[in-house]
Amino acid sequence: MHQDDLAGALARIPDGSVVLVDGLVALPAPEVMVPESRRLRLVALVHMPLEQDEPDEREGAVLSACVSVVTTSNWARKLLLERYSLPGDRVHAAAPGAEAAALAPGTPSGGSLLAVAAVIPGKGHDVLADALAALNGRPWQCLCVGTLERDPAFVASLRRRADSRMRFSGALREEELARSYGEADLLVLPSRSETYGMVVTEALARGIPVVAADVGGVPEAMGHGAHGVRPGVLVPPEDPAALGGALRAWLADADLRRQLRQAARERRESLADWSTTTSALADVLARAA
Repeated sequence: MHQDDLAGALARIPDGSVVLVDGLVALPAPEVMVPESRRLRLVALVHMPLEQDEPDEREGAVLSACVSVVTTSNWARKLLLERYSLPGDRVHAAAPGAEAAALAPGTPSGGSLLAVAAVIPGKGHDVLADALAALNGRPWQCLCVGTLERDPAFVASLRRRADSRMRFSGALREEELARSYGEADLLVLPSRSETYGMVVTEALARGIPVVAADVGGVPEAMGHGAHGVRPGVLVPPEDPAALGGALRAWLADADLRRQLRQAARERRESLADWSTTTSALADVLARAA
């Protein structure tokens, strides 16, 4: 949305109204948000804080002008509190819910790998390609589901370097994606950054373990099974050797697969649904009023 469109939309809202504004629109527009905060009770929904080490003056101005800020993970909430010294009672987390889904049966070999993400550099498919190349003859196949349209040059480079068993489906319809999850043994998420990682909970909702980069809110999304065991493995980001080692261990060790599958099924039982998310957001909006 262009700033003029945002300004026009907010100008039509009566004084004193509580207005929830998506952070993708709000954070780049302090020239609109700050003046409007003098007559509206603005709440920003922040999906992804700006990726930087230092505070951003424009982002900070918008967040300071809002009566409340909602993030999609506790990790993101902590980041914003530290970055901008915002009052703790004005920043809240409402993690995405997980849809109920049928258990994926899994295969004895564990070799059906699934990656669900747009094929762009930030999602780390290049790291995954290098990790898979080092699996030394272990049987595997990896389906990469996600749009191929956002960075065609990166996709072309990736296709040239990837093993033929690393397949790229592009974006799938909902029923096709559900089928892909149902046929998977393991979700792999090698992202360079993630605020939460909804695909992690989508996999866990089916009892599918996860190997993922230890970034952002991913550990929070992964959580633990009933007995404190993680339903997967976290590895350092941008580290093909570490990712390859985790995948090699998964493929080689039947006991590890059983342990992680059990933890994933336990974690499945503790996942919050979308009603929890909407209740948390509704509570924030009620207090903002």
